Amino acid sequence: MTTKILIADDEADIVSMLKSFFESKSYFVLTALNGAEALKQAEHNPDIILLDINMPELDGLEVCQRIRNHIACPILFLTAKIEDTDKVKGFWVGGDDYIVKPFSLVELDARVGAHLRREARHSFEAQVKFADNLTIDYSERILFYKGDKIILAKKEFAIVELLSQNPGQVFDKERIYERVWGYDSEGDSSVVAEHIRRIRTKIAAYTDRVYIETVWGCGYKWIK
Repeated sequence: MTTKILIADDEADIVSMLKSFFESKSYFVLTALNGAEALKQAEHNPDIILLDINMPELDGLEVCQRIRNHIACPILFLTAKIEDTDKVKGFWVGGDDYIVKPFSLVELDARVGAHLRREARHSFEAQVKFADNLTIDYSERILFYKGDKIILAKKEFAIVELLSQNPGQVFDKERIYERVWGYDSEGDSSVVAEHIRRIRTKIAAYTDRVYIETVWGCGYKWIK
């Protein structure tokens, strides 16, 4: 199956260059020159997204936030400059990585390939796990409660995946951050608590049962 990549940037020359580059690598390329177009193209369910932060109409951060509830693929931000506070914002809204302009096509290709391989590894893991009325489909990366689909953002599901595959084991925020965001990520482990709050809110819409328990002063664990 051909890998589908969405490239969204307000600089037409960059979009054209990247389109030609990835097409030469046999990708199917979707393009957008502003945030509104990026939202529309995201409806085609790309396998990975390159998203410029500073775009007209809607910036990349807002686009990421809007699509994260129904798009689970890796999202890599493109940016001319990046501060630590900007990185934290990007991770909070669901971004997976940053590429700073000007970038090397060789490095970009390697980053894209690494994220896609990580996604592919997930698809080979155990497909379904039950916890009372909650079903976790690890292949589709979706939760079901009594047949109702619970959509989680990419990092939210990764946290559920980590905890549920290690039931009863306590993970502190720093360890969860390292496992889900990566050891070399330059963010803040405080985002873990916000992601877990979102997971609980989404599950609580269907059941009062607590699946992720807070172990005060220690971290979090999945209830068997």
